[in-house]
Amino acid sequence: MDLLLVDGRIESVGTDLEAPTGVEIVEADGCIVLPGLVDLHTHLREPGGEEAETVETGTRAAARGGFTAVHAMANTMPVADTAGVVEQVARRGESAGWCAVRPVGAVTVGLAGERLAELDAMANSRAQVRVFSDDGKCVHDPVLMRRALEYVKSFDGVIAQHAQDPSLTEGAQMHEGVVSAELGLSGWPAVAEESIIARDVLLAHHVGSRLHVCHLSTAGSVDIVRWAKQRGIAVTAEVTPHHLLLTDETVRRFDPVFKVNPPLRTAEDVEAVREGLADGTIDIVATDHAPHPRDAKDREWDQAAMGMTGLETALSLVQHTMVDPGRLTWRDVARVLSEKPAEIGRDGDQGRPLAPGAPAHLLVWDPRPTRPADPTEHASRGRNSPFAGLDLPGTNRLTVLAGRATVRDGAVVVR
Repeated sequence: MDLLLVDGRIESVGTDLEAPTGVEIVEADGCIVLPGLVDLHTHLREPGGEEAETVETGTRAAARGGFTAVHAMANTMPVADTAGVVEQVARRGESAGWCAVRPVGAVTVGLAGERLAELDAMANSRAQVRVFSDDGKCVHDPVLMRRALEYVKSFDGVIAQHAQDPSLTEGAQMHEGVVSAELGLSGWPAVAEESIIARDVLLAHHVGSRLHVCHLSTAGSVDIVRWAKQRGIAVTAEVTPHHLLLTDETVRRFDPVFKVNPPLRTAEDVEAVREGLADGTIDIVATDHAPHPRDAKDREWDQAAMGMTGLETALSLVQHTMVDPGRLTWRDVARVLSEKPAEIGRDGDQGRPLAPGAPAHLLVWDPRPTRPADPTEHASRGRNSPFAGLDLPGTNRLTVLAGRATVRDGAVVVR
């Protein structure tokens, strides 16, 4: 097939299209053309955490990974809990120009879990926020969670919950199981995630509002979301690329690059989330890109920060864990990494099928080459990738944002 892009939109799609005089031709034999990827869960760290990442460096990393839009989480300094802060983040995204930046608003003031933030003001701001999350912290109070779900219903927003009961995870260092017992590390039980998801799907059903489950990681969580969907409850869920591949066995190395929230789970959990993504129980893949400065990770395990980078390896990992084994098609990849994330975030400009009239947000992906992941080559300031040295398939030939190339053959296009 051929695609003709004119003035930032897809003009036509077909076979043997004739290119108008002067149009640049990109040969893409053997490649996959996908709608631009959309990440519903990105930490850009700015404002306040520029040592780890900035909107500029984070969106460059996103473009290299094939993303044309990212949703920037609210746990910045100051917290994105007012119209002023979310508008600032949106402006910086527009100024950078590497991909669209959709700010995520905090659910509670200062992520403190005590009173609701300015949800309506953020929704009606220039940033038009539709996703709200205290990610990094759980909205633990059920009354407050119910009120948040009721509030966002009025403007078709969604609460994205970080499902972690803090009373069950205080001091936890890794997944609770055989490995934690053998290593003598405080365990993080699966039920700490599952109990919050179970409560929240019932609250969402009671209120008639939308709930999104961030970084689902256990087999039990998959079962709860599947149960809720079978009953017509408006719940969606995401899984990260690292939870599709890595297990708690990696913690035996005591390398803090493998320390993440929620923690890496068992091989049985990995199989369950893969199956959940394949059968549609889990709606999307989201990176939870969480860059940290080196000194935050280069310390003893119990003192190290939690989080991994993910924007520049996400599509390779989805190909490796889901496409190459035959569990997803490339059409499915478009759904879980582009179309459905845009739908959940109510981003009508992104995630559109590659059809005439659609905005020209896309990437050209060559699935054939394989090479070791090298975080030192990443555009992100964060080097805390757990995949260093791992042979990963595929390479990004081209990322296009509104008809403009932002990445060519893996290199950011400097304007």
